[in-house]
Amino acid sequence: MQIELLSNSIDKHKYLKKLGVDSGGIAILASKATHHTIYIRSLHVGAANILKQDAISVGADLAVPRGTVTAMSSHVDCILIATSRQLLALSKKELAQPFGLKEVAKKLQEILKIRRAERVEVMGIINANEDSFFPESRFSANEVVEAVEKMIDDGADIIDIGVVSSAPNALHVGKDEELARVKPVLEAIKKARLYNKIKFSIDSYEPEVITCALKSGFEIVNDITGLANDEISKLCASNNSMAVIMHMQGSPQTMQNEPKYENILSDIYSFFEQRVARAEFLNVKHIALDVGIGFGKTVEDNLMLIKHLGHFSTLGKPLLVGVSRKSMIDKISPSSAQERLAGTLALNLEAVKNGASIIRVHDVKEHVQALKIYEALNRV
Repeated sequence: MQIELLSNSIDKHKYLKKLGVDSGGIAILASKATHHTIYIRSLHVGAANILKQDAISVGADLAVPRGTVTAMSSHVDCILIATSRQLLALSKKELAQPFGLKEVAKKLQEILKIRRAERVEVMGIINANEDSFFPESRFSANEVVEAVEKMIDDGADIIDIGVVSSAPNALHVGKDEELARVKPVLEAIKKARLYNKIKFSIDSYEPEVITCALKSGFEIVNDITGLANDEISKLCASNNSMAVIMHMQGSPQTMQNEPKYENILSDIYSFFEQRVARAEFLNVKHIALDVGIGFGKTVEDNLMLIKHLGHFSTLGKPLLVGVSRKSMIDKISPSSAQERLAGTLALNLEAVKNGASIIRVHDVKEHVQALKIYEALNRV
């Protein structure tokens, strides 16, 4: 007899099928092998006591503070630990319960509907400006075609073009200057018909710049202001373009001046709910979400967002992560921008593990290789 301890990250369906389990049993057993840890904040103490008993009745459990049974506090935080199968049973039970448990049930059902993207897309970064924090990402209009073709050869799925730095304390660039910088780049891309080879994204929040990009064959609008301007939503809607809604606290000039959140996961989730609702009201059909690593966040905030990225998956939109060579790496392991590739790879692979479906990177070839290895490991 041999006993083997298997990784929690195995393809459970594959192992069960190989074992010879019938198809109906595979689904049941796989749901039992998938665990969820869910933090519920400020739950009515009556609801917590009901949920505790119901969780135990289906084989799950709820961690609650001491004194919950005697209602020492009117509201409590708690942690639910359950398999997918237990979560489904529990969500059905709570639909009939009082004290706000119907809302809990609906959230549990949203969690069960989360599906990972079949493949992760790599978005290469090209900066056509002289003030980008990473010099190797800077290209002039004369160099942009060659740079794009190299990224295509390296395996990029999307290329993000920007001409204005959004790094902390970057100088504000006006609309006219941004247009003057971007037009030669767009003309070069259009002349070479590169939009037939790969998807292009414009990193801008200026309607005039975005209009020029969309006329040049661009398909994605990467807006660091999170569609604060309705005109951008209208442009995306009329051109059937994807809008990337990014979260930023403050502006590039102020965002790192002691950023604070009541609860970063909940605060950003609420922001996305509001901006997605507004965009969809304005007929934007394709939306991706970016939590805005480094845009008004501490190092701890950034790590929390990457670690718990799956929290935002219940919004049902692709999740984009942009952490490439950012200063948070330097704050953890002192390094210049040129020395942060290893740290970037580590963060991006963790983001992919937690639900990212698009990673925005300076180093396309290295990330394409890392993703192939990551995917091969998950197939074993």
